[in-house]
Amino acid sequence: MFPTGPAPGSGNPKRRRTVSMADVARVAGVSSQTVSRVSNGFPGVNEETRRQVLAAMKDLGYRPNSAARALKRGEFRTIGVITFTLSTTGNVRTLEAIAASAAQEGYAVTLLPVAVPTQDEVRGAFSRLGELAIDAAIVIMEVHLLDEARLSLPPHVKVVVADSDAGDRYSVVDTDQAGGTRDAVNHLLGLGHRTVWHLAGPEGSYAAQRRADAWRSALEDEGRVPPPLVRGDWSAESGYRAGLRIAEEAECTAVFAANDQMALGLLRALHERGREVPGDVSVVGFDDIAEAGSFQPPLTTVHQDFGEVGRRCVAGVLHQMRQSGPGHGTTLVPTRLVLRESTAPPPAQRPPGTAPAVPGHAPAGRAALPRG
Repeated sequence: MFPTGPAPGSGNPKRRRTVSMADVARVAGVSSQTVSRVSNGFPGVNEETRRQVLAAMKDLGYRPNSAARALKRGEFRTIGVITFTLSTTGNVRTLEAIAASAAQEGYAVTLLPVAVPTQDEVRGAFSRLGELAIDAAIVIMEVHLLDEARLSLPPHVKVVVADSDAGDRYSVVDTDQAGGTRDAVNHLLGLGHRTVWHLAGPEGSYAAQRRADAWRSALEDEGRVPPPLVRGDWSAESGYRAGLRIAEEAECTAVFAANDQMALGLLRALHERGREVPGDVSVVGFDDIAEAGSFQPPLTTVHQDFGEVGRRCVAGVLHQMRQSGPGHGTTLVPTRLVLRESTAPPPAQRPPGTAPAVPGHAPAGRAALPRG
């Protein structure tokens, strides 16, 4: 039972004062040290005592001074995240995982979108994050910087970069873009397709460039001539427009799309032009979005673990903070090829009048081929 009477912060507004830790200790009947331990989430406090202290805080309207606690501990328990766009599936899902993983570690996340991907904007973002009091930063580099060939961050910043090629100077976490692409291309070649067309992402994207490079390399390693590359902008609409052009290529029997949204637009274009999937053209996407299994036909695609990318980003900055040193090198998160009904041998490889079949296809329409 708490003492009755006016709370320390009640009464005449002119005489109202801030509720202190000592006030909470007096009302809860414990020491100020115990209140501090409860306020900071430290273990070793009896559960009944903890409830009593929390109830006193609520009754008195006590608000811990986070700035003072940060100065005392030497950290703000906050991770800043700089990102250039929230319009792509990968960035949104990576950010979700970063926020969840940080919360599990007792950290908050401060998001700072950057409208234009230039060095000045990145430096300005770091300055603003510094004003907001952060302990470390994660930079989601989905696009190339417009005015610099390489990323250059302020010195002495504990930082992890996602989706970048800055691994020799900074700690980088990325999906195994090249490995996933090779799995997709080799799957189509293994079905008997003579070559594989590529519906690439935008030129400014790191991921799009790595997938395009890996597509070309995988074909050349097998002695195949890469067809002309066709570009989109990650959207289903751009996939549809590119698909109308691809549909006119009579020799095209297989397409690797750089993401699932463009693959969706491609499927529509092929359908409108009378090219059956997978009867006439096989299609593989990249990402394995939640809706990929509901496409018509269900889409064979490369699965990316965006959640693992986000978790490793948080683990990377926490490691730098706890080890008091910078991070270097690249961590690649594995991919896996998910087989569905959008791929099959080309028409020339099937007896006349037979339906396309996917070798090793699971009865439920889904099989996973892990890398490695």
